[in-house]
Amino acid sequence: MRSGNPVLRDDQFAVRRPGTEAMTLSGTINKTAILLALVVVGAAWTWQLANPMPWMMFGIFAGLGLIFVSVFKVQWVPWIAPAYAVLEGFVVGGLSAMLEKQFPGIAMQAAGLTFGVFAFMLVIYRTGIIPVTDRLITGVFAATGAIALIYVIDIVLRMFGIGVPFIHDSGPLGIGISLLIVGVAAFNLLLDFHFIEEQTLAGAPRVMEWYGAFGLLVTLIWLYIEILRLLSKLNNR
Repeated sequence: MRSGNPVLRDDQFAVRRPGTEAMTLSGTINKTAILLALVVVGAAWTWQLANPMPWMMFGIFAGLGLIFVSVFKVQWVPWIAPAYAVLEGFVVGGLSAMLEKQFPGIAMQAAGLTFGVFAFMLVIYRTGIIPVTDRLITGVFAATGAIALIYVIDIVLRMFGIGVPFIHDSGPLGIGISLLIVGVAAFNLLLDFHFIEEQTLAGAPRVMEWYGAFGLLVTLIWLYIEILRLLSKLNNR
């Protein structure tokens, strides 16, 4: 089963060996909570800095590096995941602080909406209102890849003083694009829940609870940043 999340892949969840403990949903949830607490620690550091940009850039590139390493070194994830959480905290804290100066209260609103979307999608998943079918998985996977490609193109074009039209605008089309991206990020949560549950039922080893929590954190960070961007566009109008 595929997930739009680059971290969560079937081949990473090896079947446990005899005598080892199995992955559980409660264990994955507990580790996700630990990682979120570490995000808060990292965010608290850059939040109070006059110039958080160097720490934010370090967090972005080092975090991407850790994601890449985790794909090939699954056994390192219990150490990679906490480090990634702190690094992404640097990014989240710095970005939130900069936007908070322009729009007071926006960080708390974004955090509340992020956890609200998380809870809503969890209810959707547990009740089966939106079944996670192969068609849905393929659609979300394709949409996530397209968004990633657009962001890469935008970064490259901005090096030459250009940018992808509309994605940064606060007009109706720019807001619509942000809403669409937030929706795709939310549906990635649905796929993450399904993937983690499937691997738990398949008897993945307990160490993979860290991997499941890591993948879930990647989606939550993305969702928070996109909600923050959406709120900043709405406040700019």
